[in-house]
Amino acid sequence: MVSSQESTFSSASAAAQVNASALDLLPVYAKELIAGGAAGAFAKTAVAPLERVKILLQTRTEGFQSLGILQSLRKLWQYEGIRGFYKGNGASVLRIVPYAALHYMTYEQYRCWILNNFAPSIGTGPVVDLLAGSAAGGTAVLCTYPLDLARTKLAYQVSNVGQPGNAFGNFGQQQTYNGVKDVFKTVYKEGGTQSLYRGVGPTLIGILPYAGLKFYIYEDLKSQVPEDYKSSVILKLSCGALAGLFGQTLTYPLDVVRRQMQVQSNQPQNSSDGLRIRRTFQGLLLIIRCQGWRQLFAGLSLNYVKVVPSVAIGFTTYDMMKTLLGVPPRERVHASGGNK
Repeated sequence: MVSSQESTFSSASAAAQVNASALDLLPVYAKELIAGGAAGAFAKTAVAPLERVKILLQTRTEGFQSLGILQSLRKLWQYEGIRGFYKGNGASVLRIVPYAALHYMTYEQYRCWILNNFAPSIGTGPVVDLLAGSAAGGTAVLCTYPLDLARTKLAYQVSNVGQPGNAFGNFGQQQTYNGVKDVFKTVYKEGGTQSLYRGVGPTLIGILPYAGLKFYIYEDLKSQVPEDYKSSVILKLSCGALAGLFGQTLTYPLDVVRRQMQVQSNQPQNSSDGLRIRRTFQGLLLIIRCQGWRQLFAGLSLNYVKVVPSVAIGFTTYDMMKTLLGVPPRERVHASGGNK
């Protein structure tokens, strides 16, 4: 019996050593991809019900135009049950895993490249974070945008509420989708690859300053923290939340334009064709004229409620995953040569 237990313990120890060795073989950027993807998935799923309501408010879905957050959640529960809170979350997680992974990893790569090539002219301060964050945000968006389109179309559907529409009155008969794959097939038939990137213009215009400002403000606020408190998770979460809230407020109208472009039908609308959103700034003016300037900030308060826990969960999960995967602290990596 003793020998059998010793054999089992030895086998478990050997397996643990093999797993540790396999992790050690992974490059740091691969570990960061895994950690960032996991953090994005946990954070996005945790706030999925609020994200669903935000999209319904942004797109002025019938039956939800004049409702508040709690009323909208109750109505979703009434018509679709708990599954309604997570409609489109599968596409959202599929998008956010590669998006978050690419965003964090490419940010480090762009930052390293800028410091190695342009440090004498632009310095090494927060401006580097602004540029690297913007470039990383654009890269992540271009690689994952079709999944964001699918998520929005799925979240826009509400069962048993009547035909959706918005203040333009031009969305026409909306397609019913049965999942991410069905969205891709249907949208691709409408207009090819171009249709899969409908609304990418305002997305890029919004994400470039937002991602850049987020990293810029976060790193700048973090640099003001006394040395004794730099390792405090609470302070890091506070800096990240403030950076996210500030960036969201400045770029939120572009997010509203993007959502309304995504849910537009690609079919000709004849008499109402002039009320279709075709370009970013034309969309901004059209929404102001037809829906009022307040619509550009529809769901913003909900976004504030969503951003804080999302940032907190994202940072916490990211730190835990980095520890689990054996990723060295950022300061140590930069100090050893910056090859991250």
